[in-house]
Amino acid sequence: MNDTIRFSELFDSTQKIREQFDIGLFVSALLAALLAALAAQLMYRFFYERRGTGSQVHRSFPLLALAITTLFIGVQISIPLSLGLLGSLSIIRFRTPIKEPEEVGFIMLVIAAAISAATLNFAFIFILYVFAFATLLLVRGFSACRWLRRDGVLVLTRPSEGAAEAMKALEEALQRTTARRNLESAADRAGTVTYQYVFSGLKVPVAEFQEALTKAGGLTSVNVFLDRPGGIR
Repeated sequence: MNDTIRFSELFDSTQKIREQFDIGLFVSALLAALLAALAAQLMYRFFYERRGTGSQVHRSFPLLALAITTLFIGVQISIPLSLGLLGSLSIIRFRTPIKEPEEVGFIMLVIAAAISAATLNFAFIFILYVFAFATLLLVRGFSACRWLRRDGVLVLTRPSEGAAEAMKALEEALQRTTARRNLESAADRAGTVTYQYVFSGLKVPVAEFQEALTKAGGLTSVNVFLDRPGGIR
């Protein structure tokens, strides 16, 4: 008897939600979610450049926002649907991994905006995006700080013989061609010395940089690994 009463109350509350949630509110929620997704797309493209391994996930933001908004609106209208939702969504498998860490943040931003739109909390979307944009600007400012910026990694190899004498000439060449540099590791194995530097403020083209180091230190190989363009700039 108690179960019947509870089911009746649940059914009545569901009916009230259906009556209150008209098509106009549904369209408004979809529009809000779509605008939020487009705004996230613009922020992604402004703060985050494409990388060689990037998946260009921002192309999915509009459809992702619309789908999530509709999904959560359907859950609010139908309680049985919400109970079966976990089981139905468990069959979905994403085979393409997220390749860049920044993509996770933008996807979560779109999901949060879509859920806010579905629950008609439009003010939440505005506040969320204000804080998100301010945070990205703050992170961009920190990354632009000259003491936090890094241009790349330098791996140098040369014969062990005469390495101590050549080190002075190598440091002088690095001082001429880079604004800042830091020796991270040095290894001597099988008659070959390997140095690894982190550098920033490259003053000359990469080809000239490699040539100057090779001549100065008698190096057998000069490997320059520049930080990939992108990320939070």
